[in-house]
Amino acid sequence: MAPEGSAVRLDGKLAASELIERLRAEVARLPYVPRLTFVRVGDDPASASYVRSKERLAGRAGVASQSFELPADVSEAELLGLIARLNADDEVDGILVQLPLPPAIDPRRVLDAIDPAKDVDGLHPRNVGLLWSGRDGLVPATPLGVVELLDRYGVGTEGKEAVIVGRSELVGKPLAALLLRRNATVTLAHSRTTDLGAVTRRADILVVAAGSPRLVTPPMVKPGAAVLDVGLTRVDGRIVGDVDPAVASVAGWLTPMPGGTGPMTVVMVIVNTLTAARMRRAA
Repeated sequence: MAPEGSAVRLDGKLAASELIERLRAEVARLPYVPRLTFVRVGDDPASASYVRSKERLAGRAGVASQSFELPADVSEAELLGLIARLNADDEVDGILVQLPLPPAIDPRRVLDAIDPAKDVDGLHPRNVGLLWSGRDGLVPATPLGVVELLDRYGVGTEGKEAVIVGRSELVGKPLAALLLRRNATVTLAHSRTTDLGAVTRRADILVVAAGSPRLVTPPMVKPGAAVLDVGLTRVDGRIVGDVDPAVASVAGWLTPMPGGTGPMTVVMVIVNTLTAARMRRAA
């Protein structure tokens, strides 16, 4: 535990930048160029911006990327056909379908259609099962980024009590599995948790991914705890996290918002692409 009232900034932007340089050196030593493919449906500006940021980061790491931009009225069958072609393409190491998809398309069917070996989002049922069974597979990027930040700043997990607020398939559940692997005692809290503050105050490591602006306030935090904010909401044109910035007066470590877990999420997609390439090509 760090001293109360002297929160160390868990700088995800800096950590992501340093990690990209390390990845570039690793990719340069490979006898092939890993390839990541993005599939985006419709013209949602936020989705387009997110894909562009991933493409730029892939380029910095030396990973080749390509994008397929489909109209909003594309049929589910056409989208599944594209995924089938990418699955069969040996030059493609990673496939990422940008969410959300139009209402007429079932996202679960689409994500389940991706070859698990190319599933850089880590959401295919096979990868979920591998994670929970303690075997190697592809893991969702945000939980990987959280663990990377903890490691980078020397926040130990062995024997620590970790509380995750939010039980999504993308963050809460996979992060619980990762922290259990590291011998933390894990509690998954959520919107129906009775007396949430009493639960969060037990946490040596508190990860908040509820999508509720400034949900966690200083009285809800154990002095000296590591607090990682995964929430992101726009309020009056500003990005607001799930953690009140005043928590810095109590916590030992704290992610900024923005600039904390967000940059780590993007870079971990590139990490997963490299992992997928190595596993596929070794097999």
